[in-house]
Amino acid sequence: MSEFMAELVGTMILIIFGGGVVGGVVLKNSKAEGSGWVVITIAWGLAVTMGVYAVGGFSGAHINPAVTLGFAAIGDFPWAKVPLYITAQIIGALIGAGIVFLNYLPHWRATEDKGAKLAVFSTDPAIRSPFSNLVTEIIGTFVLVMGLLFIGANEFTEGLNPLIVGALIVAIGMSLGGTTGYAINPARDLGPRIAHALLPIPGKGGSDWGYAWIPVVGPILGGIYGALFYKAVFLLELSFSFWVFSAIVAIILFGAARAEIKKGETYSNQLEEKIS
Repeated sequence: MSEFMAELVGTMILIIFGGGVVGGVVLKNSKAEGSGWVVITIAWGLAVTMGVYAVGGFSGAHINPAVTLGFAAIGDFPWAKVPLYITAQIIGALIGAGIVFLNYLPHWRATEDKGAKLAVFSTDPAIRSPFSNLVTEIIGTFVLVMGLLFIGANEFTEGLNPLIVGALIVAIGMSLGGTTGYAINPARDLGPRIAHALLPIPGKGGSDWGYAWIPVVGPILGGIYGALFYKAVFLLELSFSFWVFSAIVAIILFGAARAEIKKGETYSNQLEEKIS
C-alpha cells in the first residue's frame, strides 16, 4: 500500500467509526439514539485506534493534517510529503462521510433537526464565540500532538501504542471537547463538511461555512505549537519557530479572554439595569 492510499484509508476508517457513532446518537429512530457524550468520546477514541492499527505500518497513520504539519515543523517528517498526506486525509474523510450517509439512509428522512444532521458530519460550538472556539481547538490539538510525541517516547508492548493513542483521544474528548465538539483535525471536519454540502441528504440545512475556518485553523496552530513545545520543553531544543508560535498563541489566548470578560461585564450591566 502506498503512503497516499494508507492515509486515505486510515482517515476513511476514522470517519466511518467517528461519524458513525454521532449518527447513531443523534439521528431519529436509531437504536443508539440519545446514548450521549460518553458513547461518542469512547467511539472516537476507538476510531483513531482502528485507523492507526490499519495503516500505521504503511504511513505512520497521521490521519490528521495537524499531526502531519506538527511533525514536519520539528523535522520528524519531510515537508515534501506534506501535501500528499493532507490531500489523502481530506479525500479519505470525504469518502468516510459518504459511507456514514449510506449507513443511515432511512434516518435522514426521519430526523427533522437540521443541526443534528450536520453534526454527523462536522463540529459546531456549544456556545458560538469565534475566538474562544478557536482557543478550544488550539488547546485540544496542542495536547493531542504533544501527547503523541510523549507517548512515542515510551516503550510499550508491541501493538499497544494505538490503544494508548485512542485513550488520549478519549481523554481529550471528555475533558476538553464539550465546547466545540473537538475537531482537533482539519480533515475530520473539512472533508465531511464538504460531503454534507454535496450529498442529497433529505431536509438538510446549510453546511455552516462561516464556522468552518475554526476547526481548520485552530488544529493547525495547536498541532504545530504542540510539536514545537514538546521539542523545546521535553528535549530542551529551542527554536525561533517556537518563540513565534508562542507569541501567536499567547495573543489569541489573551484576546479571547479579554473578549469574554467584556461580554461578561456587558451582561452584568444589562442585568443590573433590568433589576433596577
